[in-house]
Amino acid sequence: MVRALLILLLASLFAVTAAVAGEAREIPATPASPLLAGTNLPDPCALAVSMPLTLGDAIGRALCANPKTRSAWVAIKLYAAQVRSVRESYLPTLSATGKETESKTETRINDDPLLNTDAQDDYPAWRVDLSWVLYDFGQRGNQLDSARDLLAAARANLDVALQQVFLRAAADYYDAQAAQASLDAATQIEDLTQKSLEAAHARMERGVAPVSDELQARTAHAQAVLTRVKAQADLDTKLGAVAIDMGLDPDIALKVPAADLNLTVRRDFTDSLHELIAAAKKSHPSVAEAEAELAAARADERVARARGYPTIGLVGDIGRTNQPLTPSLGSPTVPGSVSDRAIGIEITVPISDPLWKRGTIAQAHAHVEMQQEAMNAAEQQVAANVWDAYTVLQADTANLDNSQTLLDSARAAFEAGQRRYEGGAGNILELLTSQTAYANAQQQRIQSLSDWRIARLTLAGSLGRLGMWAVDAAP
Repeated sequence: MVRALLILLLASLFAVTAAVAGEAREIPATPASPLLAGTNLPDPCALAVSMPLTLGDAIGRALCANPKTRSAWVAIKLYAAQVRSVRESYLPTLSATGKETESKTETRINDDPLLNTDAQDDYPAWRVDLSWVLYDFGQRGNQLDSARDLLAAARANLDVALQQVFLRAAADYYDAQAAQASLDAATQIEDLTQKSLEAAHARMERGVAPVSDELQARTAHAQAVLTRVKAQADLDTKLGAVAIDMGLDPDIALKVPAADLNLTVRRDFTDSLHELIAAAKKSHPSVAEAEAELAAARADERVARARGYPTIGLVGDIGRTNQPLTPSLGSPTVPGSVSDRAIGIEITVPISDPLWKRGTIAQAHAHVEMQQEAMNAAEQQVAANVWDAYTVLQADTANLDNSQTLLDSARAAFEAGQRRYEGGAGNILELLTSQTAYANAQQQRIQSLSDWRIARLTLAGSLGRLGMWAVDAAP
């Protein structure tokens, strides 16, 4: 019997240890690991910052350094430990005690001193107790299901955090590129206004233009200088935001490459809006997280109900003591030992829980209803996000062509006005008006490109499909 129990104990211990080791291997090595799965990309957490900064490096460092992703990553470790704790409840409880006792006994007979005795002994004693729950009507099984579901929810929560941080880092990076392009455009406009000022001054010197032409040109140049200074400050702010996303100090010197202003639109999402919404409700990590939390709540309710059922367990003990024995009343002690072994089945029947402790079950059921509503809300939010992102992307895609047309027309109008003024046929008001329109068209083109890039990734994020592929495919 003892040998059979030992074999069963070792088998249970091996099964629990193997299951725990398997689940431990599923913990991501770094916060960014889920988005790197299936790719040949190196671990961005261990890479140095590249110069000029690439989009992939900016996103990778943000995924590793952002407190939101790191907290979600640590939460996975916490829930994995909870799964291990529940698994260990399937193992028996063993306790061992040992003691060394020194005993001194004095016996005194008042009427016959010859019968007085003195004894002093040292004797050891030890005991091993076993308690093993064999069947509990699913209480531990449901606890394990709940722990597993919470671990799945933690993994989904990490995916949600990665998607959010990915999108935020990409948006800040594109904003920084747009700010750099705005600075370049502002510098170009400043140079153009300087040339216009020189042309107005030359015409005034020749007496073919009034002094007001030069004053208006000088005003336009001063305004262009102010715009360029503001653009430089805006670029510094945007680069600081990128640095913060990457877990760096905002004053670190960063440089981003120039954005491609000749964009060829690639339509990555050709499904209908209805199909996109339906797919997002099934695959988005926020919905997966809500579903896992709902499953955990249902398992907790089953646990609460199972606490009212009996439990069947195996109990046993084995012990030995070398305490001296007294063969008969009044006789002196003699050396000896006592060994005992016991094994049996223990049935524990809770009485109060099924009779009047019903609040725990009601609380667990209410939690299930709350998680059901949370899942419904998650699905609605996903649908709303897809709708918003899809609508914005459609508009931004259309505005790409519109902004390019506007820029081409404004550039042609300005060049024509510049030639007319320098040739003496135009006036300063026409030149400055076309110059301002050209500057505004440049800004709108830059903003349209940035908006389209961000909208494209926003739609991918709303679908739960945002990943490192978007970095490689980013125009």
